[in-house]
Amino acid sequence: MKDTDYMALALSLAERGRGWTSPNPMVGAVLVKEGRIIGQGWHKRRGGLHAEREALANCQESPDRATLYVTLEPCCHYGRQPPCTDAILEAGISRVVVGSVDPNPLVAGKGIDLLRTHGVAVETGVLRAECDRLNRAFFHYITTKRPYVTMKYAMTLDGKISTCTGASQWITGEAARERVHWDRHVNASILVGVGTVLADDPLLTCRMDGGKNPLRVVCDTRLRTPLDSKLLRTAHEVPTILATGPVTPEKAAPYEAAGCQVWPLPLREGHVDLAALMDQLGTAEIDSLLLEGGGTLNWSMLEAGLVQRIQAYIAPKLFGGEGAKSPVGGAGVALPDRAFRLEDTTVTRIGEDFLIEGDVQYVHRDR
Repeated sequence: MKDTDYMALALSLAERGRGWTSPNPMVGAVLVKEGRIIGQGWHKRRGGLHAEREALANCQESPDRATLYVTLEPCCHYGRQPPCTDAILEAGISRVVVGSVDPNPLVAGKGIDLLRTHGVAVETGVLRAECDRLNRAFFHYITTKRPYVTMKYAMTLDGKISTCTGASQWITGEAARERVHWDRHVNASILVGVGTVLADDPLLTCRMDGGKNPLRVVCDTRLRTPLDSKLLRTAHEVPTILATGPVTPEKAAPYEAAGCQVWPLPLREGHVDLAALMDQLGTAEIDSLLLEGGGTLNWSMLEAGLVQRIQAYIAPKLFGGEGAKSPVGGAGVALPDRAFRLEDTTVTRIGEDFLIEGDVQYVHRDR
């Protein structure tokens, strides 16, 4: 097996932690000695052992003079766990192969330099693109201190998210709807506007076996979320934040009694300042966010430059109707060359539907 083969195995191990490590990165590690895999591990949950220490703990024989393959540069600082560089040096590992360099300012090449200083041979960039893609949410969060935002919506082939009467259940088939619960599991939070709450009374939970619920966030400038809504009735079980404008303690009190956190935030053009909301979520160590808003909120997030990725579930059906809503509303762009473009797009068939994904490309643009 080649270096790329062992790194591919480390990547598959790292994937097992998806949805559980936030705000830490997903990392996989494989120990190889004389062509034999003698240990492997991955970062399983926030606060647990890092992948390197997991691999060492699972080692079948002495790791002295072994090669360690790890998808992300080993940490060299104290956090929730001690430095992995210490464990590598103590184990006598002679060679370390790294996929991604850690952009965390506390690491950022320092782990690699420390190992080299102590005589460990270090190679970097093996399957780097794949390793970088694995942790794109973490990389964005650790460098911007804001969550990585994925805008998700389901629409018909003619671009409608509801019929002319407002009916929207269901646009996609069962397989696509099951995939959405996976999306909720892997994101630390989910965001909707109060309009979605008033129209659909959603629960916004992950209904997948073995999954976890995201933190629920509602943009609600004037605190209009009904006290008998599903969100409030379950707020003691599922963490829920109402992002609002200036509010009196008396008005916030029943929401707080229901189990919600009420976040008074600055206003921008009469609505919650979305950039301020992203900043506060980042301060709360929320590294990723699934945007399931309506057209107005989706446009506002795009226009503010706060969306990093698009997930568009497309059903092969047509609703028609001039008044039927589309997934992105707002003022829109004036000319085609002012469009928000996607790069690195993929198309996946899910049951009878299609999922188009891509990264939002922000360039200098005027409406």
